[in-house]
Amino acid sequence: MNTETLKIFCTVAAELNITRAAARLGRVPSNITTRIQQLESNLGELLFIRQNKRLELSEAGRQFLDYAHRLLALEEEARHVISGGREGGQLRIGSMESTAACRLPIPLAQFHQQNPNTKLLLRTGSSLSLLEQVNSGKLDCAFVALPSALYEPNQLSQMGIKTEVIWQEELQLLLPEHEHSATIVNQVKTRCLAAFAQGCSYRNIAEQWLNIPASFDWNVQEMNSYHAMVACVTAGSCVALLPKKLIESMPVSSLKLGRITVTHCDTLLIYRENYHVPAFSAFKACISASSHD
Repeated sequence: MNTETLKIFCTVAAELNITRAAARLGRVPSNITTRIQQLESNLGELLFIRQNKRLELSEAGRQFLDYAHRLLALEEEARHVISGGREGGQLRIGSMESTAACRLPIPLAQFHQQNPNTKLLLRTGSSLSLLEQVNSGKLDCAFVALPSALYEPNQLSQMGIKTEVIWQEELQLLLPEHEHSATIVNQVKTRCLAAFAQGCSYRNIAEQWLNIPASFDWNVQEMNSYHAMVACVTAGSCVALLPKKLIESMPVSSLKLGRITVTHCDTLLIYRENYHVPAFSAFKACISASSHD
């Protein structure tokens, strides 16, 4: 097993097709097939289930894929550290959707200008899923919201994860136009919350503030984007909790939507202890500069 074999396996796992994987890698299909067979022989497990011309990852294949990605990332990290940053390496960043949309564009652009050889990988998700991915090594760092009311303060340090407060967001409940005069929670009549799936800290904050767990007349409509949430609010069917900065970046200023400030919530940068590769140090410097603008 070597790096090239791992790259071949990951490509086949992504394509689930030998011919397409061979085209991506610039190899002939027979070579790809041989390398996969050798890897399976070496591991003593079938990594793919073959049905006619279709491939599916086996259970062993799904487990090995996670390790393959981590091994390849670790090799890049080692080369990057040993070369003092001359080898660009890669930085795998996780972020909440709202942070990626309105906080990261400028620092990411600045980092790329200063470190053009470093490969940046950005993945969005809920705070809970991002925390799990940093803890498991799938991500190098992530921007999350982990209010103390929802997460034990000592939990992260016990997991070997460090935190730094980067931004503080003012969270506002966005209301339909017919409720634009509401100023307190008891005046909110709409009974549907547009939110991301469970694991989103902002959703949890909204549910607690609106007392949804103790109510029988509330519904939660799960969505995959803030733009969809705002669309439902403008349609008059939902309310949604969003950062004020994100709301102000959207084309809704001409609409008479209501807004109620609910709370302030810190956005944390989380990363594993002893993770101090040159690319990450440079990225933190860009983030620090932008957070004080």
